[in-house]
Amino acid sequence: MARLVRDLGLKTCLEGVVEKLEEDYSRWETFQKVARTANHCDLGVVELMPSSTDEEFAFKYVNGHPKNYLQGMSTVMAFGALSDLRTGWPNLLSEMTLLTAIRTAATSVFVAKLLARPNSRRMAMIGCGSQSEFQIVAFNELMGVREFTVFDTDPHAAAKLNRNLGHLNITVCESTAEAVSGADIVTTCTADKLRATILTGDLIEPGMHINAIGGDCPGKTELAADVLTKGRVYVEYEPQTRVEGDIQQMPADFPVTELWRVLERPSEGRTTETEVTIFDSVGFALEDFSALRWVYQMCQRHAYGEPIDLMPIMPDVKDLYGHSGLVLSLV
Repeated sequence: MARLVRDLGLKTCLEGVVEKLEEDYSRWETFQKVARTANHCDLGVVELMPSSTDEEFAFKYVNGHPKNYLQGMSTVMAFGALSDLRTGWPNLLSEMTLLTAIRTAATSVFVAKLLARPNSRRMAMIGCGSQSEFQIVAFNELMGVREFTVFDTDPHAAAKLNRNLGHLNITVCESTAEAVSGADIVTTCTADKLRATILTGDLIEPGMHINAIGGDCPGKTELAADVLTKGRVYVEYEPQTRVEGDIQQMPADFPVTELWRVLERPSEGRTTETEVTIFDSVGFALEDFSALRWVYQMCQRHAYGEPIDLMPIMPDVKDLYGHSGLVLSLV
């Protein structure tokens, strides 16, 4: 995957996944959809995320363990598969740690193109972990955002981001308030499994697009409740976001709009320069489906990947016992 990204360039990869997201969200109603299955412990979560059309099935296995870096392990690790639903034959088995970083940034841009002001040029990045760099590159390359203000409670994280993306116009700030002041787009991307208030209502300015991507499991939020009342809230798949998103802190009847409706009816999106739009993102399996479709297309087009003996090819598909060379012993 790293070789594919290096060869094609990160911009091309992001553009490719955005294209697939647009295609798949436009056919939302053809998908079999289900909220992910999540197994939690005190230190994190392991999740399975399936999605399918009538022809293709995909799933992702992914974890989220914020303290993993203390053991020299990634906080997010993933792999996934894409298969032919009509036969069950797996066409692709892929790493998805790097791919998830790409698909998450691509999803943010896909949504911002629908909801942010078209002339957005300044973005605040709150949280400077690994995902933040992909977010900044995506918004710079695909949306023309030119100024980035960043803040992290860990100054080493902010310094790392500034070092890796030093060719861009990045200002490291001393506080969230300083970073978001005057921003067109505000992205929150923190990792701690907490009911946090990274953004509060007094920091929200007219016309802002809030891209909240860090609150993604029960008991984990980033936005104060008064932020969610500043404008229309958009979600990927409402049944999942009600449990995992920032809206978990709101009443069950708190109004939200699923993204696919904006594609179907643009009037469901931003209608004025001054209104606030809020994307309460938790990550949905359809986005992984889109990313895996793109990878499979690239593997076919550019000869990446290699065949593996994952499924048996047998002379007699009805004789699994005999093919295995088993001998029945009677005592």
